[in-house]
Amino acid sequence: MSLSPIQAEAFANMPLTFLRQEYPNHIMHLLNDDGDVLPPRELHPIFYGCFDWHSAVHGYWLLLRCLRRFPELPSREAIISLFDEHFTEANVTRELAYFTAPFRASFERPYGYGWLLALAQELAESTLPQAKRWSALLEPLTQDIRARLIGYLEKLTYPIRVGTHYNTAFALALGLDYARSRHDAELETAIIDGANRFYQHDVNYPAHYEPGGDEYVSGALCEALLMSQVSADFPGWFDRYLPEVASINALMHPAVVSDRTDPKIAHLDGLNLSRTWCFKRIAAALPAEHPAQQALQQAITRHLDASLDHVVGSHYSGGHWLASFAMLALE
Repeated sequence: MSLSPIQAEAFANMPLTFLRQEYPNHIMHLLNDDGDVLPPRELHPIFYGCFDWHSAVHGYWLLLRCLRRFPELPSREAIISLFDEHFTEANVTRELAYFTAPFRASFERPYGYGWLLALAQELAESTLPQAKRWSALLEPLTQDIRARLIGYLEKLTYPIRVGTHYNTAFALALGLDYARSRHDAELETAIIDGANRFYQHDVNYPAHYEPGGDEYVSGALCEALLMSQVSADFPGWFDRYLPEVASINALMHPAVVSDRTDPKIAHLDGLNLSRTWCFKRIAAALPAEHPAQQALQQAITRHLDASLDHVVGSHYSGGHWLASFAMLALE
């Protein structure tokens, strides 16, 4: 299954609405003094919608991605107006100031870092005439986040393997795509070195323990996706890492979502969609005759069937972010 124009328009209409919706809002906010007691729109004048900062970031990413795939979407002018309204020099300065304030070194690290770089990549690759200006405006924040990611890798002794915002491999996969698209050798080297340091010697990963009850990415599969982009012998690494992967039922079958109005349990639809993205990229990096190929293709179908139809029109618990993961799954 691939993305259709009808799906792209439906996906785009979700962040078009939610990127201007300030509440409800889940603020991960460190206060340095009384002056920091401010509403989301003042703290983050670009990324205040979509419930939380990182979801706003990838909401903008999704809009650009939809237009790149289908330049004549009915929502085209509304998307351009949204970017013009929010991407201003003053707003970017305010967003950057939030990161550079004291004691905020870990804000949105690393998940938000990865998505901000993905957004910057999408801006740079967009064919919209206005995108060059938006990209230039965002560049101070982009460069700050890029430097923060390099610095983080320099001091991160152990990878974080959880299936939520702190997962190391997911953010590095997005960062690596950005680095390669921008021919950023320093960032690319830092990510490759980090990935090999963290994961090169992993064997027999206990993927049968997945998923956790609030996960939206697979620790096992995000790591494999990242290594598919950096390993000199990915098939050999994969066979040691997930031997007999087809028999790991908990990994190869979609998570059950019992309550899509619950903000944590709704994560599991995202897990099914992000697993699909991982399965596709892993399969593409393995030889066509690899024994896992059939199982991977079957898992892709099962995971899409389980969650794709629950994206558009979903409760706000998933609606503020799931369309971005559906886009990953369908590419």
